[in-house]
Amino acid sequence: MKNEKHLIALDLDGTLLTDNKEISPRTKQIVQAAIEAGHIVIIATGRPHRASITYYHNLGLDTPMVNFNGALIHHPTDKKWDVLHNPMPIRTAKKIVDACYQLDVNNVLAEVMDDVYLDRYDEKIIDIFDSAQADTPFIIGDLRNKLDEDPTSILIHPKEDHIHALRSHLNDYHADLIEHRKWGAPWNIIEIVKKGMHKAVGLKKIAHYFNIPQERIIAFGDEDNDLEMIDYAGVGVAMANGIDELKSIANHVTQTNEADGVGTFLESYLKLKVKSV
Repeated sequence: MKNEKHLIALDLDGTLLTDNKEISPRTKQIVQAAIEAGHIVIIATGRPHRASITYYHNLGLDTPMVNFNGALIHHPTDKKWDVLHNPMPIRTAKKIVDACYQLDVNNVLAEVMDDVYLDRYDEKIIDIFDSAQADTPFIIGDLRNKLDEDPTSILIHPKEDHIHALRSHLNDYHADLIEHRKWGAPWNIIEIVKKGMHKAVGLKKIAHYFNIPQERIIAFGDEDNDLEMIDYAGVGVAMANGIDELKSIANHVTQTNEADGVGTFLESYLKLKVKSV
């Protein structure tokens, strides 16, 4: 069974990538060996297209990609592939922005595919994005006026003591319309997408496209935006550096992102023969 074709879904931050936001040479070698052995490798990330395409090309992928935690499912190198883009309604987005003003958050940002709208000029937010996503173009100004189309996602940078109040507000007033997740430390960003959007949505669509059964889907993750994907995959793998909730539902726990956890698991599970780098 392990010699049959598998679909391998890779989260980026805290999973495939080291803490320096790089793919280690060892893990890259093993992922490429899996591809050469006939397995299908995809990226499934909360990041937008612009912030993940470099890693896609670095691995030499020619497969669909899941961005914005499932709100965008597309194929970067095949324009005929059926794109699924599920933004949230702008009315919902504007209500959330209003709530952010009432709760006096540090900042709020909206993404429409690869366009980024930032409510207030903010070096900290810009540094976060420039460290993770080079050359991000920002449209800066009050989102209540600037944002004029359905956003793919909204990112909120709350004050430290407002995180609980903000998430409670989102649950109390918008739970039927949106999904919200918290980025891992040190950023504490709250990310919001349309209700029903998560990485497993993309995984199901891509697995169906390639005719891969659920038991031959291997998915790796570390944070709460990976929960549905790890739960859905026949072989759900949590990173050792991942959150406890994810580890509790995963089929396996591998080594950390700093210790080639993705590569180590794939080499063993798929019985790949890989020379040492």
